[in-house]
Amino acid sequence: MREYEQEVREQYEIEIKSTRRTRGAFFCIGNADTEVFLMKETLASEKRAALLYLTLNRLEKTGKLKVDAPVFSRDGKLIVAARDGTRYMMKKWYSGRECDMKKEQELLLAAEKLGILHTHLKWQEPTAGELETLLCKYAVRSEDAAVSESGAVSENAAVSGNGAVSEKKEKEPVPQQQFPEEEFQVCPPAARSPLDEMLRHNREMKKVRSFIRKRVVKNEFEALYLKHFEAMYEKACAITAAMEQSGCMQIYEKNVAENRMMHGDYNYHNILILPGDTAITNFEHMRIGIQVQDLYYFLRKAMEKYRWKQKLGVGIIRAYERQRRLEPGEWEYLGLQLAYPEKFWKTASSYCRSNKAWLPEKSVEKLELAVNQEEEKTNFLKTIFGIHL
Repeated sequence: MREYEQEVREQYEIEIKSTRRTRGAFFCIGNADTEVFLMKETLASEKRAALLYLTLNRLEKTGKLKVDAPVFSRDGKLIVAARDGTRYMMKKWYSGRECDMKKEQELLLAAEKLGILHTHLKWQEPTAGELETLLCKYAVRSEDAAVSESGAVSENAAVSGNGAVSEKKEKEPVPQQQFPEEEFQVCPPAARSPLDEMLRHNREMKKVRSFIRKRVVKNEFEALYLKHFEAMYEKACAITAAMEQSGCMQIYEKNVAENRMMHGDYNYHNILILPGDTAITNFEHMRIGIQVQDLYYFLRKAMEKYRWKQKLGVGIIRAYERQRRLEPGEWEYLGLQLAYPEKFWKTASSYCRSNKAWLPEKSVEKLELAVNQEEEKTNFLKTIFGIHL
C-alpha cells in the first residue's frame, strides 16, 4: 500500500492488522480475522454513497442478508480522496470466495438469496432517525473543515500580556440550517423501460451493420456478424413487438410506482460464499426497476455457461420462488428477456466501441457462442416458457 493510500486508510476509526491488494481495491483485515473491510476505488457521487449507506444498512437490519455497507470515515465522509485524486470507499466485507459457476448447488443458493433480497429491497424516504445520522456526520465534516480552513485567530479572541490567546466567549454552534439537507435527498434513479431498452439495442445492431458494411476489408468478426445479422435482427424485432403487446410495461410501471429496487449487476462475481451463508456485494448499479431483471441476468449467464440445461434453469427459478413467487406478468417478462438476442447485441456493441486495429479473440468466440447456442436456447424457451421463435 502506497503512502497516500495508507493516509486514506488512517482516516477511518478501524484498527487494521494487515492489508492485501486486489483489483482496484485493498482487503483490510482487522484485529479479529473475521473483521474484514474493503477499501475500493469508486466513481460514486456523495449522494450515491449516501443511498448505498441507507439502503444496505436497512437490509442488514432485517437479519436475513449480509451486504457490503459503506463505512463513515472519522470526519464523516463516505468517500475519501487520496493525494493523487483517487477516490475510495471503505465497505464492510467478508471472508469468503466468489460463487463458483461450476457448482450447480451454489447457483441455486445464489438464486434463493436473490429472492430474499427482492423481498426486502424497496426504496423508502429516510426516516427522521436516518436523516439525523447523516446530518450529524455532515456536521462533523463541516466543523472540521471550518477549523482547518480558518488558520487565523478569530475576531472574538484576545491576546494577554504574555502573548497567549484566549477566547472572549465560547464558540457559537454551527446553525442547523447550514447543513444542506437536500444533499441527502437520495432517491435512486429509475431504470429505462424494457421496451425502450430493446428499441435502443435494435438501433445499435443496425448501426453496427452500417459501420461494418463501409469497411473495405472485413475481419473475421465482421464477416460473422454480417452473416448472421438478418436472422438475429429479425428475431430481436419480433421479441420487441411481443414485449410491446404484452403486459410487461404494466409490470415496469407497477415496480416503479412501488419503488421496488434491483441490484443491477447480480452475477457470480458479486456473490460471496461464506461458511453457512451467502453475502451479496457491489450494489453500485442499484436502481428502481423491474426486480426480476436481476433474475433474468443471473439465469442467462448460468444458461450460457451450461448450454441452456433445462433442469438447472428450472432449478434456479424454483430456488428463487422459494423466497418470492413470480407474478404472471413477471414470468412472461422473464421469458421474453431470455428470448431476446442479448449476447449478439452486446458483443457487437462492445466491438464497435473498441480499437478495431486489434481484434480480441474473445470477441469472435462470444459472437460464435451467441449464434451456436440459438437452437438450444429456442428449445429451452419452448419447453419452459412456451415461447415459439
